[in-house]
Amino acid sequence: MSTEFDVVVIGAGPGGYVAAIRASQLGLKTAIIERENLGGVCLNWGCIPTKALLKSGEIFEQLSHLGGYGLAVEKASFDFAKIIDRSRGVAKTMSNGIAFLMKKHKIEVVEGEARLEKGTPSPKVVVALKAGGSRTIQAGSVILASGARARDIPAIGAVSDGDKIWTYRDALAPKAMPKSLVVIGSGAIGIEFASFYRALGAEVTVVEAVDRIMPVEDAEVSKAAQKAFEKRGIAFRIGAKVTKVEKTATGVSVAIEAGGKAEVLTAAVCIVAVGIAPNTEGLESVGLTLERGHVVTGKHGETNVPGLYAIGDAAGPPWLAHKASHEGIHAAEHIAGYKTPAVHSPIPGCTYANPQVASVGLTEAAAKAAGIEVKAGRFPFKVNGKAVAAGETEGFVKTIFDGKTGALIGAHMIGHEVTEMIQGFVTAITLEATEEDLHGIVYAHPTMSEAMHEAALDAYGRVLHI
Repeated sequence: MSTEFDVVVIGAGPGGYVAAIRASQLGLKTAIIERENLGGVCLNWGCIPTKALLKSGEIFEQLSHLGGYGLAVEKASFDFAKIIDRSRGVAKTMSNGIAFLMKKHKIEVVEGEARLEKGTPSPKVVVALKAGGSRTIQAGSVILASGARARDIPAIGAVSDGDKIWTYRDALAPKAMPKSLVVIGSGAIGIEFASFYRALGAEVTVVEAVDRIMPVEDAEVSKAAQKAFEKRGIAFRIGAKVTKVEKTATGVSVAIEAGGKAEVLTAAVCIVAVGIAPNTEGLESVGLTLERGHVVTGKHGETNVPGLYAIGDAAGPPWLAHKASHEGIHAAEHIAGYKTPAVHSPIPGCTYANPQVASVGLTEAAAKAAGIEVKAGRFPFKVNGKAVAAGETEGFVKTIFDGKTGALIGAHMIGHEVTEMIQGFVTAITLEATEEDLHGIVYAHPTMSEAMHEAALDAYGRVLHI
């Protein structure tokens, strides 16, 4: 059977559009299918617009601390509608940028909703076109980048209605600023919205089912983060099971159980931030193997169905945009015949709250559980010259080394703009750096990144400034 394209990508999020660009760069005739907006959830309803909101919240919060810098401002206020409009404008700008990139790389954009049917050399892609009608596409290879959506919990009533019970999408563009919120879940999404709305003055309570917030992070970082957020007025219920979410005349009531005791929290709004559900329904019809809703893939993103690849959220955790982009590039290169190694690069995690949290690799507990002889180092920002000068002394850097080999196997940070700093450690782990390599690097002075050097030195008893 003749093919219309070499590659067709389903989904134009950060995994899909990057895969399409790389395929086109490699000389493959490429099409991409998107049912909503180019850029997917990340650019339109996730990563990018949330950062615009958080920046507004951060600046407003800083206004109450200007005295420490010898500055003053009177009657600080905000226009909530303009904050939301700015966030939406940022998302639109980025989405328009993706449209430009598609034209630049001569990638055909097909607007509509796709489904797969059995075919050869890859499944056929049948598109219900947004403009009406349908189109069937046969390509040499198909890359599934269908992403995911927010997960509701119908059993307890935690189902978004866009009014009093929100998912991340509702929280990004509400009609009015809520005076109080209950956030279910203390992962990156829940904490970021808690941080933003608290910065603007809302009363915020975060409910977490396990015994500490941000449970994927190193235990020391989780503890420090909770202390920092509580200092800013965010309340927490830890080790708490949500048993019922109900709408009331004035908002919502959230029933929880913790330590054998029941409690009912009330607020104007409840944000449900308990993970995602992959957009993979109906894929069994083409014989695709799924595991807990996610597509099972091989070393290069290939699936058990010939000619079909899967990347990003549809292919499983971590559910991060940069992981999806990395997998998209890898899949495109494999389709083009490159002898690429298996995907193995360390994936950093970032939470853009105030303070920020960033990490890569193993936590100290995970390393010890794996039987690794751990050498851990720490360095606080409170004795870093740049941090003191900037008034950003909260937090620390922690490094985890394999005591036998000297390899850096994990790094964890909390503090101002640490999401910009973590890439240094990501690069180090990718290049298999050891303590000797990291100790010998020259860091510019004064910079907050000097704390990275000191944390590496501290793991081996060589720290200089404490």
